[in-house]
Amino acid sequence: MLTASACATSGSPDAHITAAAPRSASPAPTAEPALTKKEALAQIAHYSKINNAANTDRNRHLLDTVEDGPLYAMSISDYRETEGLPAADRKPYKPWSYDLASAELYIPRLRVGQDRWFVAALSDQKGKAPSRLAVFVERPQHKRWEMVSVVDLDSQKLPDIALDRDRYATAVAADGNKQLAAGTDLLRTAVLDNFATGGAHTGTKVFAPTKASKRQIEVHDKTGTRYGNQGTTVFAGAANRYTDAYALKTTDGGALILFSHTHTQTDAVAHSGLQINPGKDDRAWLHDVPRTSITYTFVCNDAATVPAKAEPSRLIGYTCARINASGPPVDSWSNRA
Repeated sequence: MLTASACATSGSPDAHITAAAPRSASPAPTAEPALTKKEALAQIAHYSKINNAANTDRNRHLLDTVEDGPLYAMSISDYRETEGLPAADRKPYKPWSYDLASAELYIPRLRVGQDRWFVAALSDQKGKAPSRLAVFVERPQHKRWEMVSVVDLDSQKLPDIALDRDRYATAVAADGNKQLAAGTDLLRTAVLDNFATGGAHTGTKVFAPTKASKRQIEVHDKTGTRYGNQGTTVFAGAANRYTDAYALKTTDGGALILFSHTHTQTDAVAHSGLQINPGKDDRAWLHDVPRTSITYTFVCNDAATVPAKAEPSRLIGYTCARINASGPPVDSWSNRA
Protein backbone atom coordinates (compact mmCIF):
# COMPACT_ATOMS: atom_id res chain seq x y z
CA MET A 1 0.00 0.00 0.00
CA LEU A 2 1.27 3.46 -0.91
CA THR A 3 1.30 6.22 1.64
CA ALA A 4 1.71 9.94 1.12
CA SER A 5 4.81 11.37 2.66
CA ALA A 6 4.87 14.78 4.27
CA CYS A 7 6.00 17.42 1.79
CA ALA A 8 6.14 20.39 4.12
CA THR A 9 7.22 21.18 7.62
CA SER A 10 6.17 23.89 9.94
CA GLY A 11 7.79 27.24 9.35
CA SER A 12 9.39 28.56 6.10
CA PRO A 13 10.78 26.16 3.49
CA ASP A 14 14.53 25.96 3.06
CA ALA A 15 14.36 26.96 -0.64
CA HIS A 16 15.42 30.50 -1.49
CA ILE A 17 16.17 32.59 -4.59
CA THR A 18 19.62 33.77 -5.56
CA ALA A 19 21.08 35.27 -8.70
CA ALA A 20 21.96 32.65 -11.25
CA ALA A 21 25.65 32.18 -11.98
CA PRO A 22 26.53 33.69 -15.36
CA ARG A 23 26.95 31.13 -18.14
CA SER A 24 30.22 31.35 -19.95
CA ALA A 25 29.71 32.07 -23.65
CA SER A 26 30.89 29.35 -26.03
CA PRO A 27 33.88 30.58 -28.00
CA ALA A 28 33.24 31.09 -31.70
CA PRO A 29 34.70 28.24 -33.75
CA THR A 30 38.09 29.13 -35.10
CA ALA A 31 38.65 29.05 -38.84
CA GLU A 32 41.56 26.79 -39.68
CA PRO A 33 43.39 26.32 -43.00
CA ALA A 34 41.79 23.67 -45.21
CA LEU A 35 45.18 21.94 -45.28
CA THR A 36 48.84 22.88 -45.05
CA LYS A 37 50.84 24.20 -47.97
CA LYS A 38 52.95 21.04 -47.96
CA GLU A 39 49.81 18.91 -48.11
CA ALA A 40 48.40 21.01 -50.95
CA LEU A 41 51.56 20.60 -53.02
CA ALA A 42 51.44 16.85 -52.36
CA GLN A 43 47.87 16.74 -53.68
CA ILE A 44 48.89 18.60 -56.84
CA ALA A 45 51.78 16.19 -57.43
CA HIS A 46 49.49 13.22 -56.82
CA TYR A 47 46.99 14.58 -59.31
CA SER A 48 49.63 14.94 -62.02
CA LYS A 49 50.87 11.38 -61.47
CA ILE A 50 47.45 9.71 -61.51
CA ASN A 51 46.17 11.87 -64.37
CA ASN A 52 49.08 10.74 -66.53
CA ALA A 53 48.48 7.10 -65.67
CA ALA A 54 44.77 7.39 -66.45
CA ASN A 55 45.24 9.29 -69.69
CA THR A 56 47.71 6.77 -71.08
CA ASP A 57 44.95 4.25 -71.75
CA ARG A 58 41.90 6.46 -71.02
CA ASN A 59 41.20 4.70 -67.73
CA ARG A 60 37.97 6.28 -66.53
CA HIS A 61 37.91 4.49 -63.19
CA LEU A 62 41.42 5.64 -62.30
CA LEU A 63 40.72 9.19 -63.44
CA ASP A 64 37.65 9.22 -61.20
CA THR A 65 39.94 8.95 -58.16
CA VAL A 66 41.50 12.38 -58.81
CA GLU A 67 38.82 14.31 -60.75
CA ASP A 68 35.19 15.17 -60.15
CA GLY A 69 32.52 17.65 -61.20
CA PRO A 70 32.77 19.57 -64.45
CA LEU A 71 36.45 18.74 -64.96
CA TYR A 72 35.77 14.99 -64.92
CA ALA A 73 32.91 15.45 -67.40
CA MET A 74 35.23 17.40 -69.69
CA SER A 75 38.02 14.82 -69.46
CA ILE A 76 35.68 11.90 -70.16
CA SER A 77 34.38 13.77 -73.19
CA ASP A 78 37.95 14.12 -74.43
CA TYR A 79 38.43 10.37 -74.01
CA ARG A 80 35.28 9.69 -76.01
CA GLU A 81 36.26 12.09 -78.78
CA THR A 82 39.64 10.35 -79.10
CA GLU A 83 38.04 6.92 -79.18
CA GLY A 84 35.82 8.05 -82.06
CA LEU A 85 38.86 8.69 -84.24
CA PRO A 86 40.62 6.05 -86.35
CA ALA A 87 43.75 4.82 -84.61
CA ALA A 88 45.91 6.55 -87.22
CA ASP A 89 44.39 9.94 -86.32
CA ARG A 90 44.93 9.64 -82.58
CA LYS A 91 47.82 11.72 -81.30
CA PRO A 92 50.32 9.90 -79.06
CA TYR A 93 49.85 10.84 -75.41
CA LYS A 94 52.60 12.99 -73.90
CA PRO A 95 53.05 12.83 -70.11
CA TRP A 96 53.12 16.15 -68.28
CA SER A 97 53.08 17.54 -64.75
CA TYR A 98 52.35 20.75 -62.90
CA ASP A 99 55.41 22.72 -61.84
CA LEU A 100 55.31 22.75 -58.05
CA ALA A 101 58.09 25.35 -57.77
CA SER A 102 56.01 28.04 -59.48
CA ALA A 103 52.64 27.09 -57.96
CA GLU A 104 50.76 29.82 -56.09
CA LEU A 105 48.48 28.43 -53.37
CA TYR A 106 45.30 30.09 -52.13
CA ILE A 107 44.26 28.00 -49.15
CA PRO A 108 41.25 29.40 -47.29
CA ARG A 109 40.66 29.25 -43.58
CA LEU A 110 37.42 27.33 -43.00
CA ARG A 111 35.27 26.61 -39.97
CA VAL A 112 34.36 23.18 -38.65
CA GLY A 113 31.68 21.63 -40.82
CA GLN A 114 32.55 23.57 -43.96
CA ASP A 115 33.64 21.62 -47.04
CA ARG A 116 37.39 21.84 -47.49
CA TRP A 117 38.85 23.19 -50.72
CA PHE A 118 41.67 25.29 -52.10
CA VAL A 119 42.68 27.07 -55.29
CA ALA A 120 46.06 26.78 -56.99
CA ALA A 121 47.54 28.92 -59.75
CA LEU A 122 49.55 26.47 -61.85
CA SER A 123 51.80 26.08 -64.87
CA ASP A 124 52.41 22.83 -66.72
CA GLN A 125 55.77 24.12 -67.93
CA LYS A 126 58.79 24.45 -65.67
CA GLY A 127 60.10 27.95 -65.24
CA LYS A 128 56.95 29.61 -66.59
CA ALA A 129 54.58 31.71 -64.52
CA PRO A 130 51.21 30.16 -63.66
CA SER A 131 48.45 30.77 -66.21
CA ARG A 132 45.77 28.42 -64.93
CA LEU A 133 43.52 28.32 -61.86
CA ALA A 134 42.56 24.92 -60.47
CA VAL A 135 40.12 24.07 -57.68
CA PHE A 136 40.71 21.05 -55.45
CA VAL A 137 37.96 19.77 -53.15
CA GLU A 138 38.09 17.17 -50.40
CA ARG A 139 35.69 14.23 -50.77
CA PRO A 140 35.46 12.88 -47.20
CA GLN A 141 33.34 9.90 -48.25
CA HIS A 142 36.23 8.73 -50.44
CA LYS A 143 38.96 10.06 -48.13
CA ARG A 144 40.69 11.91 -50.93
CA TRP A 145 41.11 15.25 -52.66
CA GLU A 146 39.97 15.72 -56.27
CA MET A 147 40.38 18.46 -58.83
CA VAL A 148 36.96 19.73 -59.95
CA SER A 149 37.74 22.75 -62.11
CA VAL A 150 40.48 24.27 -64.25
CA VAL A 151 40.37 27.66 -65.96
CA ASP A 152 42.97 28.90 -68.42
CA LEU A 153 43.62 32.59 -67.80
CA ASP A 154 44.09 35.19 -70.52
CA SER A 155 46.85 36.85 -68.55
CA GLN A 156 49.66 35.67 -66.32
CA LYS A 157 48.79 38.49 -63.93
CA LEU A 158 47.03 36.61 -61.16
CA PRO A 159 44.14 37.99 -59.10
CA ASP A 160 45.19 39.89 -55.98
CA ILE A 161 44.00 37.45 -53.34
CA ALA A 162 43.94 38.79 -49.77
CA LEU A 163 46.28 36.74 -47.58
CA ASP A 164 46.79 36.88 -43.83
CA ARG A 165 50.18 37.02 -42.14
CA ASP A 166 50.51 33.24 -42.49
CA ARG A 167 49.69 33.50 -46.21
CA TYR A 168 46.26 31.88 -45.93
CA ALA A 169 43.21 33.15 -47.82
CA THR A 170 39.67 34.03 -46.74
CA ALA A 171 36.68 32.22 -48.22
CA VAL A 172 33.56 34.34 -48.82
CA ALA A 173 30.01 33.54 -49.95
CA ALA A 174 29.76 33.31 -53.74
CA ASP A 175 26.03 34.09 -53.77
CA GLY A 176 23.80 36.25 -51.59
CA ASN A 177 26.82 38.27 -50.52
CA LYS A 178 25.81 41.91 -50.06
CA GLN A 179 29.47 42.90 -49.91
CA LEU A 180 29.91 42.04 -53.61
CA ALA A 181 28.63 43.73 -56.76
CA ALA A 182 27.57 40.38 -58.26
CA GLY A 183 27.11 36.77 -57.26
CA THR A 184 27.50 33.50 -59.12
CA ASP A 185 23.94 33.44 -60.46
CA LEU A 186 24.30 36.84 -62.11
CA LEU A 187 27.78 36.03 -63.45
CA ARG A 188 26.50 32.80 -64.97
CA THR A 189 23.55 34.62 -66.55
CA ALA A 190 25.92 37.19 -68.05
CA VAL A 191 28.24 34.52 -69.49
CA LEU A 192 25.30 32.71 -71.09
CA ASP A 193 24.12 36.03 -72.52
CA ASN A 194 27.54 36.61 -74.10
CA PHE A 195 27.10 33.39 -76.05
CA ALA A 196 23.36 33.71 -76.73
CA THR A 197 23.08 37.38 -77.74
CA GLY A 198 26.61 38.71 -77.90
CA GLY A 199 26.12 40.29 -74.48
CA ALA A 200 23.21 42.47 -75.54
CA HIS A 201 21.10 41.94 -72.41
CA THR A 202 23.30 41.33 -69.36
CA GLY A 203 26.73 40.28 -70.61
CA THR A 204 28.12 43.71 -71.43
CA LYS A 205 26.39 45.24 -68.40
CA VAL A 206 27.75 42.80 -65.82
CA PHE A 207 31.23 42.44 -67.34
CA ALA A 208 33.78 45.06 -68.27
CA PRO A 209 35.44 44.33 -71.64
CA THR A 210 38.19 41.73 -71.19
CA LYS A 211 39.84 39.25 -73.54
CA ALA A 212 37.68 36.46 -72.12
CA SER A 213 34.34 38.25 -72.41
CA LYS A 214 35.23 39.57 -75.88
CA ARG A 215 36.12 36.04 -76.96
CA GLN A 216 32.73 34.72 -75.85
CA ILE A 217 30.97 37.49 -77.77
CA GLU A 218 33.15 36.72 -80.79
CA VAL A 219 32.04 33.07 -80.63
CA HIS A 220 28.45 34.28 -80.87
CA ASP A 221 29.14 36.73 -83.68
CA LYS A 222 31.33 34.53 -85.90
CA THR A 223 29.75 31.14 -85.30
CA GLY A 224 26.25 32.55 -85.64
CA THR A 225 26.87 33.71 -89.20
CA ARG A 226 29.23 31.07 -90.56
CA TYR A 227 26.58 29.25 -92.63
CA GLY A 228 25.34 32.42 -94.31
CA ASN A 229 21.88 31.89 -95.84
CA GLN A 230 22.24 28.09 -95.79
CA GLY A 231 21.90 27.55 -92.06
CA THR A 232 21.58 29.02 -88.59
CA THR A 233 23.38 28.74 -85.26
CA VAL A 234 21.66 29.45 -81.95
CA PHE A 235 23.26 29.40 -78.50
CA ALA A 236 21.23 28.83 -75.32
CA GLY A 237 21.70 28.00 -71.67
CA ALA A 238 21.19 24.36 -70.64
CA ALA A 239 20.52 22.41 -67.46
CA ASN A 240 23.60 22.83 -65.30
CA ARG A 241 24.58 19.99 -62.96
CA TYR A 242 27.61 21.85 -61.66
CA THR A 243 26.29 24.59 -59.41
CA ASP A 244 29.13 24.69 -56.85
CA ALA A 245 31.10 27.93 -56.76
CA TYR A 246 34.24 28.95 -54.88
CA ALA A 247 35.03 32.51 -53.82
CA LEU A 248 38.11 34.07 -52.22
CA LYS A 249 38.43 37.60 -50.88
CA THR A 250 40.65 39.93 -52.89
CA THR A 251 42.77 42.80 -51.58
CA ASP A 252 40.26 45.42 -52.78
CA GLY A 253 37.46 43.88 -50.71
CA GLY A 254 35.94 42.10 -53.69
CA ALA A 255 36.31 38.44 -54.60
CA LEU A 256 37.63 35.95 -57.10
CA ILE A 257 34.76 33.62 -58.01
CA LEU A 258 35.22 30.31 -59.80
CA PHE A 259 32.07 28.72 -61.21
CA SER A 260 30.77 26.57 -64.06
CA HIS A 261 28.04 26.78 -66.69
CA THR A 262 26.49 24.63 -69.41
CA HIS A 263 25.30 25.86 -72.79
CA THR A 264 24.17 24.47 -76.12
CA GLN A 265 24.93 25.38 -79.71
CA THR A 266 22.32 24.26 -82.26
CA ASP A 267 23.25 24.32 -85.94
CA ALA A 268 20.40 23.79 -88.43
CA VAL A 269 19.99 23.85 -92.21
CA ALA A 270 17.89 26.68 -93.63
CA HIS A 271 15.71 24.46 -95.83
CA SER A 272 15.23 20.90 -97.04
CA GLY A 273 17.77 19.54 -99.48
CA LEU A 274 20.68 20.69 -97.33
CA GLN A 275 22.61 18.67 -94.75
CA ILE A 276 25.28 19.23 -92.10
CA ASN A 277 28.20 16.85 -92.45
CA PRO A 278 29.79 16.11 -89.05
CA GLY A 279 33.53 16.62 -88.70
CA LYS A 280 35.91 13.90 -87.58
CA ASP A 281 35.93 15.22 -84.01
CA ASP A 282 32.14 14.69 -83.94
CA ARG A 283 32.41 11.04 -84.96
CA ALA A 284 32.11 9.65 -81.45
CA TRP A 285 28.63 11.14 -81.12
CA LEU A 286 27.35 11.51 -84.69
CA HIS A 287 29.08 8.58 -86.46
CA ASP A 288 29.61 10.40 -89.77
CA VAL A 289 25.85 10.51 -90.38
CA PRO A 290 24.66 13.71 -92.12
CA ARG A 291 22.12 15.68 -90.06
CA THR A 292 19.51 18.34 -90.62
CA SER A 293 20.46 19.88 -87.28
CA ILE A 294 23.03 19.24 -84.57
CA THR A 295 22.86 20.33 -80.95
CA TYR A 296 26.21 20.44 -79.16
CA THR A 297 26.35 20.62 -75.37
CA PHE A 298 29.29 22.34 -73.70
CA VAL A 299 30.42 22.37 -70.08
CA CYS A 300 32.61 25.33 -69.17
CA ASN A 301 34.60 26.55 -66.18
CA ASP A 302 34.71 30.31 -65.63
CA ALA A 303 36.72 32.70 -63.45
CA ALA A 304 35.73 36.29 -62.63
CA THR A 305 36.86 39.00 -60.27
CA VAL A 306 33.98 40.88 -58.64
CA PRO A 307 34.38 44.30 -56.98
CA ALA A 308 32.94 45.26 -53.62
CA LYS A 309 31.23 48.33 -55.08
CA ALA A 310 28.70 48.73 -57.87
CA GLU A 311 31.07 48.39 -60.79
CA PRO A 312 31.36 45.83 -63.60
CA SER A 313 33.02 42.50 -62.87
CA ARG A 314 35.86 41.12 -64.96
CA LEU A 315 35.79 37.73 -66.66
CA ILE A 316 39.46 36.71 -66.54
CA GLY A 317 39.24 33.30 -68.20
CA TYR A 318 37.06 30.39 -69.21
CA THR A 319 37.57 26.88 -70.55
CA CYS A 320 34.94 24.81 -72.39
CA ALA A 321 34.60 21.26 -73.67
CA ARG A 322 31.89 19.65 -75.78
CA ILE A 323 30.34 16.76 -73.84
CA ASN A 324 27.59 15.71 -76.26
CA ALA A 325 26.28 16.11 -79.80
CA SER A 326 23.00 14.89 -81.27
CA GLY A 327 20.52 15.61 -84.05
CA PRO A 328 18.14 14.05 -86.56
CA PRO A 329 19.68 12.36 -89.62
CA VAL A 330 18.73 13.52 -93.10
CA ASP A 331 15.76 11.67 -94.61
CA SER A 332 17.86 9.32 -96.73
CA TRP A 333 19.64 8.02 -93.64
CA SER A 334 16.42 7.88 -91.61
CA ASN A 335 14.77 5.76 -94.28
CA ARG A 336 17.81 3.53 -94.47
CA ALA A 337 17.69 2.99 -90.71
